[in-house]
Parts: sequence; structure tokens; C-alpha cells
Amino acid sequence: MANVVNVNETNFQEEVLDSSKPVLVDFWAPWCGFCTKLSPVFDELANEMGDKVKLVKVNVDENRSLAQKYGVMSLPTMILFKNGEPGEKLIGFMPKQAIAAKISPLV
Repeated sequence: MANVVNVNETNFQEEVLDSSKPVLVDFWAPWCGFCTKLSPVFDELANEMGDKVKLVKVNVDENRSLAQKYGVMSLPTMILFKNGEPGEKLIGFMPKQAIAAKISPLV
């Protein structure tokens, strides 16, 4: 079973940019209702796709510079990274199947 990794400014380079797998980064905050709703969906995706893609979470309240660097303007925002480069941005709550459909072409 794969786990969702909490990422911050200290380990973002190692966990996301240097990853050999595609990475889906969930930018979230504890006060965000849709972020809370997305969390179990994200966990399910990690368990189902964890061997093909890495799923990580960034708390924007604690890591404002990362949110700013990647243009996160609303929450939740998910960004797909491949080979250290940000790609498609998914904004707002999405069902698991919709997120999986966006990840599948990368793996």
C-alpha cells in the first residue's frame, strides 16, 4: 500500500522534482472544506496507483512560497509533475475517476 507523503519546502526538491515517477501534488489547507473532502479520494488513488505515480500533499499555510511559486490561487489545486516539470493543473474537488483519467496518460 502506498502512502501519501506530506511535502514541504525542505523536501519538495527530493520528493517531487527529483522523483523518477510522475508526481501529483495536492496543494491544500486544513480550513478548506473541499480539501478535506478530497483527502480520502487522494488516499484511495495513492493506494491504487502508488506503484506508477507518487501522490504528495503540500499544506499551503505552512509552505506559502511553494504555493506562490506554482501559481496556486484557489484550493484545492493539484499539479501533475513529470521529470521535475509542472504540467496540468487540476483546480477544485474532482471525483477519483476524473483525477485518475488525468494521471493515466503520464504513467
